[in-house]
Amino acid sequence: MKASTFARGITVTALLGLPLCAVAGQTVESVRAAAVTWLLQNRALPGARMTADADSLDSRLRLTECPKPLESSLPGNRPLGARVSVAVHCPVPGGWTVRVPVRVKMFTNVLVTTRPLARGDGVGAGDVHTEERDVASLAYGYIAEPGQVDGRSLARPLSAGTVLTPGMLAGRQAVRIGDSVSMQADVEGVVIRVAGVSMGAGDTGTRLKVRNASSGKVLDAVVTGPGTVAVLP
Repeated sequence: MKASTFARGITVTALLGLPLCAVAGQTVESVRAAAVTWLLQNRALPGARMTADADSLDSRLRLTECPKPLESSLPGNRPLGARVSVAVHCPVPGGWTVRVPVRVKMFTNVLVTTRPLARGDGVGAGDVHTEERDVASLAYGYIAEPGQVDGRSLARPLSAGTVLTPGMLAGRQAVRIGDSVSMQADVEGVVIRVAGVSMGAGDTGTRLKVRNASSGKVLDAVVTGPGTVAVLP
């Protein structure tokens, strides 16, 4: 029997017991490689160290060989995360598309707290340091440059070793360490204002120490606005 003959729609190749996957086609390995290569070339951050590992595809998957270079994309132009699904497409009429699950890691330097910080505290150079972290797993983003936190206060308390994210920052600091401030005190219904020096930093509502510029006495106060504090009883 010749190899080109058919018997009830089954090729002689199958009748002879040879595996059907021996017929030329697109390998799943090439599809996985296309997804990984595209991610590394198109989604890596400048200066970052990126790794991408495609999950295994169904071994029963049979694809016709694509006559053109495969095209890859992230459907909906979704942001890069720790796990993404890359669409690999054969760009011919009626061409197939396969979604390839890929595990991603992206290492770059981010700002991490050096010590515990309270809500309302300002973030200075001594409060943070840089560490290389996998930012693909940071769902709420990250802060990489000290200039991004300059003059900002914290919206909530943070423990040491916390990666700073944009959502952790509140407004600009109303008072900084060493600032001249107007100290206001209510003494039996009379408001007294004296000049002082802030020994802490923070946004409105932050408690800190202030020093009376005349007497040198250190008092507890709360920030009430830019350059103003209310002395606590």
